[in-house]
Amino acid sequence: MRPRTPRPLVVDTLIAVAMAVVAVLVAQESRAQGWPELDARAYALVALAHLPVALRGRHPVAVFVVVEAAAACYISLGHWPVVCTFGAMLALYTVASVRPPHTALACAVCTSAVWVYAGVVSHSPSMASVVGQALLYSSVLVWFGYLARRSAELTRRLRAEHAERARRAVAEERGRIARELHDVVAHHMSVISVQAGLARFVFDSDPAKARGALGTIADTSREALEELRRMLQVLREEDPEAPQRAPMPTLARLGELVDRVRAGGLPVDLDVEGTARPLPPGVELCAYRVVQEALTNALKHAGPAHARVELRYGAHELTVRVTDDGEGADPDRMPTEGGHGLIGMRERATLYGGTISVGPRTEGGYEVRLTLPTSAAERDRGGAREAER
Repeated sequence: MRPRTPRPLVVDTLIAVAMAVVAVLVAQESRAQGWPELDARAYALVALAHLPVALRGRHPVAVFVVVEAAAACYISLGHWPVVCTFGAMLALYTVASVRPPHTALACAVCTSAVWVYAGVVSHSPSMASVVGQALLYSSVLVWFGYLARRSAELTRRLRAEHAERARRAVAEERGRIARELHDVVAHHMSVISVQAGLARFVFDSDPAKARGALGTIADTSREALEELRRMLQVLREEDPEAPQRAPMPTLARLGELVDRVRAGGLPVDLDVEGTARPLPPGVELCAYRVVQEALTNALKHAGPAHARVELRYGAHELTVRVTDDGEGADPDRMPTEGGHGLIGMRERATLYGGTISVGPRTEGGYEVRLTLPTSAAERDRGGAREAER
């Protein structure tokens, strides 16, 4: 379990208490420094000049005003000014780190005025030094507060840009998947049209063939409806200028993909377990794309390596495993622009009710494992489990 991060209020409270304790300890040296000892009223002002800092995250300007007012009252009683400087300096830094520059400058002028007032009350022999210290400390605190504010703004902007890039990547990948599923549904409808024409033509002369055609129509229409449902889940606005696409690849063409990767310099073994059989086009397309992306990443990032692609046909599921023994790559840094990437893998697996895992192997290299249900019932159960998450 990850350790919990302390809440800001708790941290600020500890800081305020610590500063108050240090101020009290410093106050014990007042007589040694030639200043009168603190009485109950002075100790109360010391507490008021430090403890409100606990609320600096919620009310920075109000805390600054209270702390500076308490410090000014403490100085007016003729006590050692150094005792009440800690809270005021932290309050000024806080204002500069969370408020606009003009507010920070106004507070800096106030701090400098109190500092100079302390020099006047204490009859300092070198007022020039007191003024210089007031301006220097106030300027440094405001500057560091301003840098902290800029840094926080930059961090928020970078996080927002990262989230927007991730959102766009997901949207683009879903659009790509929807366009491919559109082609799958179009193929199904073509098969239905041909089979319907055949059944109509032989309905009287060959009833058995007509029944077979109607059975094919029933099976194909069910698959088409499933693909259409998935397409509607991820459909995004089509690009009217999108180029013409090649026919959708299937697992039967996996050998061609492996040959191309071998030609690119990465040795690849292909192993098929179980009895290979035709699967729904969308399932085959999903498996093919995941293997394609996994091999592409291995070719780009694994370095000198050897890859292996394993297909296992189960009774109700298809398992795809792609491994390599190279250096591997951080999956979070895999590029997604212009390719499917890790986001595309996850989107495709989720769409078909499957699961996917990507990560390093204990013996070295990386592994991509995809499990896809091949029956409608299993896919529906997988989709329901994903929805519950």
